Amino acid sequence: MSIRVVVADDQELVRAGFGMILDAQDDIEVVAEAADGQEAVSAVRRHGPDVLLLDIRMPVMDGLEAARLVCAESACKVVMLTTFDLDEYVYEALYAGASGFLLKDVRRDDLVHAVRVVAAGESLLAPTVTRRLVADLVKRRREQPAAADGSPPPGLDALTAREVETLRLLARGLSNAEIARTLFVSEHTVKTHVSNVLSKLGLRDRVQAVIRAYESGLVTPGAP
Repeated sequence: MSIRVVVADDQELVRAGFGMILDAQDDIEVVAEAADGQEAVSAVRRHGPDVLLLDIRMPVMDGLEAARLVCAESACKVVMLTTFDLDEYVYEALYAGASGFLLKDVRRDDLVHAVRVVAAGESLLAPTVTRRLVADLVKRRREQPAAADGSPPPGLDALTAREVETLRLLARGLSNAEIARTLFVSEHTVKTHVSNVLSKLGLRDRVQAVIRAYESGLVTPGAP
């Protein structure tokens, strides 16, 4: 079954270019294009795609507002595309529910890979975006008072001990297979733990889980 995609960008050449790259893949079908955020939301409602490629800066309705509506109304995965990697865009997009964030100078193969990754339920960020995101989360965490006892970080007390450990490993970038080997359990069990983490914390996907792990202080860069 093909991955159904909507491409939204106010620049026709960019829109057409991304559409041609994706449509050339055997497992991807571009079902609609949109020139602004409002058209993008309408296209998602009409076609029910698996993935929405969404530019941030667009007329009528910008990509951030469109992402909020799409993520609130459907299971469609959103990948934000922009020429800017400014922090405020990253945070707003991720908190709106976006599963990926790529710069428009992304290579052809990386664009195709991003669509496949988010369609499969994973999350993807450009490396430069990931580094800046983690650095800022850590900075904000350091400005917060640490817990005096060994209780779970704020907001994570609903998780079991094994779910907390799964979240910790997930935030460090481990795949389900790697988490399974580390915890000596099956991949199916890991998938169940990840699903429970997302459900209990009210998170849409793994990107938001990573953000929560860093914000809570559960993990910090360089920690074993």
